[in-house]
Amino acid sequence: MSTIGKKIVLIAAACLFLLAAAVIFYRFDPAETALFPKCFFLSATGYECPGCGSQRAVHDLLHLRIRSAFRHNAFMLLALPYIFLGIYLEYLGGKRRFPRIARTLYGATAAIVVLVVIVAFWILRNIL
Repeated sequence: MSTIGKKIVLIAAACLFLLAAAVIFYRFDPAETALFPKCFFLSATGYECPGCGSQRAVHDLLHLRIRSAFRHNAFMLLALPYIFLGIYLEYLGGKRRFPRIARTLYGATAAIVVLVVIVAFWILRNIL
């Protein structure tokens, strides 16, 4: 199989996986079903990790409840455009069209900034 063919198969598989996940998250409320895993960090320490509330936030987003999704995990909601831009740049040809954006927003310095923001969110959500 050619490189282009492998890429198409990979993209199709990723799309099918995301569609299946979206259907599951739409249909089942993570707050009300045991289908979804509970946060080990929260269970072990009593403190929320940066990802706590993400499952409920995704469920709320799929039901267009933006305010509720923001309350469950504000960081995840605000990070989604950054994640989608990264997917576009890396897998859909955006890096060739916008190499400067890719270097600036996804380079080594950006990785450090993202890590600092995640740790700051982690700390602040547990003390505020």
